[in-house]
Amino acid sequence: MLLLYPLFATLFFTTFFFLLCLTKQRKNEPFHPPPGPKGIPILGNLHQFDASKPHVYFAELAKTYGSILGLQFGRVPVVVVQSAKLAKEVLQTQDLNFCNRPTFVGMQKLSYNGLDIAFTPYNEYFREIKKISVVHLLNSKRVESFAHIGQEEVLRMMNKISDISSASKVVNLSEVLMSFASSNICRIAFGKRYEDDGKSRSRFHSLLNDAQAMFIATFFSDYIPFGGLLDMLTGRSSKLEQTFKNLDAFYEEIINDHIDPNKPLSEHEDIIDVLLHLRKERSFQLSLDHIKAVLMNIFVAGTDTSAVMVVWAMTELMRNVDKMKKVQEELRNIATENKDLIKKRDLQSSNTLKQL
Repeated sequence: MLLLYPLFATLFFTTFFFLLCLTKQRKNEPFHPPPGPKGIPILGNLHQFDASKPHVYFAELAKTYGSILGLQFGRVPVVVVQSAKLAKEVLQTQDLNFCNRPTFVGMQKLSYNGLDIAFTPYNEYFREIKKISVVHLLNSKRVESFAHIGQEEVLRMMNKISDISSASKVVNLSEVLMSFASSNICRIAFGKRYEDDGKSRSRFHSLLNDAQAMFIATFFSDYIPFGGLLDMLTGRSSKLEQTFKNLDAFYEEIINDHIDPNKPLSEHEDIIDVLLHLRKERSFQLSLDHIKAVLMNIFVAGTDTSAVMVVWAMTELMRNVDKMKKVQEELRNIATENKDLIKKRDLQSSNTLKQL
């Protein structure tokens, strides 16, 4: 949350938007959409939407229609809110009414029809899978058991930066942080690294890029009648199916490695070990598809998001040189007191870092 603040502060409360797809409407209750630009039959406002700069597009519309406006994306009615007050109303006051995500084709396919944590509807299954996550996967004891992995990967990253700098080469921070994040999350979730082997690293990043592309891809069937035919003709459906098969094979390999009776014993359980153990012990029926769906969340959401957050934080520091120098001074003082390694608990004394 610390590193997300610059992004949310600058975008969310000024020009960032919150899309709400109103897929359900109470019976016998008329729907009065907020004002917005007129659309055309079948497409609605899709032909006007600028997907490359949505925050700019909605900010321009807000000048005409105000901080809450209505659009029609094909057959899907959409409401956009663009103020802190309305955002609080939607995300906090009325959170139970707006907590469900729309069921888009790409999300449904890659989440095994909503068996994951991020895209499943708010229902009994969601409460159960969230409980498993909080109690068994992300409890304080489990997180502490993963601490050594983070420390090792940070040291590896710092040594890499040092080597590049010593050779008087430019450090690609995004690339270095992506390598760190993927190694960290893969060791925690899967019990292995993919960055050391060139072939495995290439496959890993290719799968990640394909998955992210499918999550944000626009499918005609999400918005217009008979759109599935257009998805087939344009190759979107086949691309999604191939991506799903590749990811499923990847998850299957990892799970098979963990259930192999001849696999070397490990001192620490990774997340797959925990999920497979729960599958045997718990009354709640966890299938392999449930486990794969949770792995998808970890695989997709736990890699580049972490790297992007750090890049945003570093960018904000470089834009505020005085703050950056103050943080550097505090960290150097901490490093003097703890010569071997700065740990998470040591950062509690850095007031400037907390403010970021």
